Amino acid sequence: MSGLDHNTPRPTEIKLHQKSNELELAFDNGRSFRLPCEFLRVYSPSAEVRGHGPGQETLQVGKRGVEISGIEPVGNYAVVLQFSDGHDSGIYSWDYLYDLGNNHDALWQNYLDRLAEAGASRDPVSDNPLAPKKQGGCGSGGCGSGGCGSK
Repeated sequence: MSGLDHNTPRPTEIKLHQKSNELELAFDNGRSFRLPCEFLRVYSPSAEVRGHGPGQETLQVGKRGVEISGIEPVGNYAVVLQFSDGHDSGIYSWDYLYDLGNNHDALWQNYLDRLAEAGASRDPVSDNPLAPKKQGGCGSGGCGSGGCGSK
């Protein structure tokens, strides 16, 4: 669910709990959810995470401890969450957030299962001595001497 469904409850309150690293959402139907920042990051609705079509999803690894560093409204239908790892391209519509809250347990277990199948970890590379070191890629200078798009 990434669009806006007019039947979806609307948030009445959005509160970031920095000590517990959770985003609390209260909806106008009386339901409320406390969603961990890591969960929101690994289920970002961005193309980086979901890809551009079915089967193009990218498993997010090493996101344990990621924090929300900012919340920006998008009209009256969504927010953009800015994360401490620099990710800020997902638009979280009210229906998507409600769906994440409603299905948190199953989605989280699915994520943990996919990590296990891939032999991957929730721990950041610097915290996981068995994880492969990231080399090259966009933003690291690995796309050429000046980064992506450089000649």
